[in-house]
Amino acid sequence: MAVRHKVGTIAGTMAVSLAFFSGTASAHTMSFNQKTASYVQKFIGRVPYTYGGTSPSSGFDCSGLAQYVYHHFGRSIPRTAEAQFLRFHRESKGRAWGGDLVFFHVDSDPNSYVYHVAIYEGDNHIVSATDPSQGIAWQKIWDSDVTFGTITH
Repeated sequence: MAVRHKVGTIAGTMAVSLAFFSGTASAHTMSFNQKTASYVQKFIGRVPYTYGGTSPSSGFDCSGLAQYVYHHFGRSIPRTAEAQFLRFHRESKGRAWGGDLVFFHVDSDPNSYVYHVAIYEGDNHIVSATDPSQGIAWQKIWDSDVTFGTITH
């Protein structure tokens, strides 16, 4: 599972090179977005979907997963998908980084209600708390009525 990240400094480029080519980079050299995109993958196929869920022990719903992962790395974000959307800065898909959030809207209006949120992994892929039958899953973005949001760039 490849994770796409943008790096803006020589030190950041070196950290990404070490992380992806030698496997020896420390977690301390990774950006918040890189850590977020990587960390959420540990829940795939291992944690159930639970409506209203906010922990790996009892399961997650979509916004509970995003909130938990962001909190794990020291970022406090709202509890619901709609509230998260309102807190994040909108970003174009081309400028979105792995670790940003993807917000699914009820229709093509980018300001319409958000019914689902997932963590972006790059290359049109997300990690999402899907439903009781799939749990936490790696997926392609299935809908064009999405916006991307960031709190880091």
